[in-house]
Amino acid sequence: MADNGFNTAQSGNSAEFRPHAFDPWMQPELFRGVLTRRFFAFLIDLVVLSIPVIFGVIFIAVFGVVTLGLGWVLFWLVSPATVIWAVVYYGFSLGGPHSATIGMRLMDLEMRTWYGDPSYFLLGAMHAILFWFSISIFSPLVLLVGLFNGRRRLLHDMLLGTVVINNSVLGPVAEPHRSY
Repeated sequence: MADNGFNTAQSGNSAEFRPHAFDPWMQPELFRGVLTRRFFAFLIDLVVLSIPVIFGVIFIAVFGVVTLGLGWVLFWLVSPATVIWAVVYYGFSLGGPHSATIGMRLMDLEMRTWYGDPSYFLLGAMHAILFWFSISIFSPLVLLVGLFNGRRRLLHDMLLGTVVINNSVLGPVAEPHRSY
């Protein structure tokens, strides 16, 4: 989804202008410290993601000892299960009522669409997939993009049309009515 300020889904061929909900010049406090907080939120989320994976690996190792090595065949499931777990975690947490992962909530961050709506499951899952894809293909230097724009958006944020804001400035935001 391009970040062009137009929404053509509602009216067919005619474009409806929708301005950005969060302006870095009018509300700079929303973006102050966001990149640093995102880094620490990411580290917290890595711990949250790794705990079930570690328990799964320990279970398979013990199960392999008990079954005299036959249970170790299950180790091939660890990689695909880890990827599925990460996508589901990001999808449900970013698409949940807080629009934030556990790490983001601890760091007072929230992900919104560029026009201000809360995130949803598919957007959260795609956010994680595009993040890992961009990091693995373009190297971690792609994260420097956030230093050169006012909204502190990273490459995958721009591609998906999302923005991460400092939630402590807004306080409790009224949740818009969801249609699902």
